[in-house]
Amino acid sequence: MNIGVFDSSLGGLAILKEILIKLPEYNYVYLGDNARVPYGGRSPEIIYEFTAKAVDFLASKQCSLIILACNTATAAALKKLQQEYVPRHHPTCKVLGVILPAVEAIKAGNAKKVGVIGTYTTIESKSFVREIHKVLPKAHVYQQACPLLVPIIEEGELEWEGLCLILEKYLRPFSKKKIDSLVLGCTHYGLIEKIIQKIIGPHVSLISEGSVVAQKLKEYLQLHVEIATKLSKTGRRSYYATDLNVRYEKLTKFFLGSEFRKTDRLQLVHI
Repeated sequence: MNIGVFDSSLGGLAILKEILIKLPEYNYVYLGDNARVPYGGRSPEIIYEFTAKAVDFLASKQCSLIILACNTATAAALKKLQQEYVPRHHPTCKVLGVILPAVEAIKAGNAKKVGVIGTYTTIESKSFVREIHKVLPKAHVYQQACPLLVPIIEEGELEWEGLCLILEKYLRPFSKKKIDSLVLGCTHYGLIEKIIQKIIGPHVSLISEGSVVAQKLKEYLQLHVEIATKLSKTGRRSYYATDLNVRYEKLTKFFLGSEFRKTDRLQLVHI
């Protein structure tokens, strides 16, 4: 049995990279639904429909543990998938998201004023607000949608001076609120973490989901031995995309870095 990792496009590869570093022995199947990207501006109903199809595909690839490495999909679809769809259609599977691990990191830091940046759908869902208040009811949570960041990151314009100007505009309200922690509520944002830290200031603790999710997955498998023992450990990795082109292949290698091995291949799939 394999561990499945799903994202609407590329950001989940940043999560997968950290998981591969932390837990390289397991078998992984990655699916990027780049044919339908972006998810961020779509309705929760459509996002749920797309995510359910992704779960179907990963389950067909013998994935007994599936991680939604996408904040938008986690916010819009995870709860319904866990409570209704997966028990009915894939009862031997477990599906996890990326929001709760980030919230647990916030709790560990005992944050008082928390900023959250993400896509429109993630921000409008208020998923982070609800989950943070469950563990830190007295914390003040401020949100900011950042719709321009994902396209810029996926174009590889990480050193473009305009990126800094856009980030300064998005982050300015948090400076006025004097936050102590900032959640990078989109898997893409880890690639510009250093730029964000420079703009927001060293006094603000950044919660970047890649390392957090990888650590929480390791702890989850240690806690749930009955799941871990069923997972294959041959180190095999399979990568799938719903729209295969030269640009996506190039960016896949960029996101994964040295974790994309010479023997690895990106395959096209229609879901």
